[in-house]
Amino acid sequence: MNYDDIVADFEFLDEWEDRYRYVIELGRTLEALPDDARNDANKVHGCVSQVWLQTTVEKNSDGDPVLHFKGDSDAHIVSGLVAIMLKLFSGQTASKILEIDANAALKQLGLDEALTPQRSNGLASMIQRIKSDARNAVA
Repeated sequence: MNYDDIVADFEFLDEWEDRYRYVIELGRTLEALPDDARNDANKVHGCVSQVWLQTTVEKNSDGDPVLHFKGDSDAHIVSGLVAIMLKLFSGQTASKILEIDANAALKQLGLDEALTPQRSNGLASMIQRIKSDARNAVA
């Protein structure tokens, strides 16, 4: 499943209750984050819930590193939001990550209007962290 599949599934689901259930289900598909990765270095600050994001950087021959992310949260809905962001960003080159308009992606799903201000702020913190990791990978 990729980000476009999530978009298609969201378009199929009319009710927000069904969309929330789907987001929670996406969170259950996250690859398990090792316990030792649940540390302060991987913690995303600015989130009300506990969120961890582990980043690995793969160097490639053209000098544009590829970033892979694993993540998790202690809240079901937030785990689903982490899963959506990982589908959007993980496996992309650093330059592509920096070009992605995450706000447009959230708007495409309707999440920009459906999330509480606290969840929106937490999601913004996660996006900032991903983009910061991409900038650092290039530097």
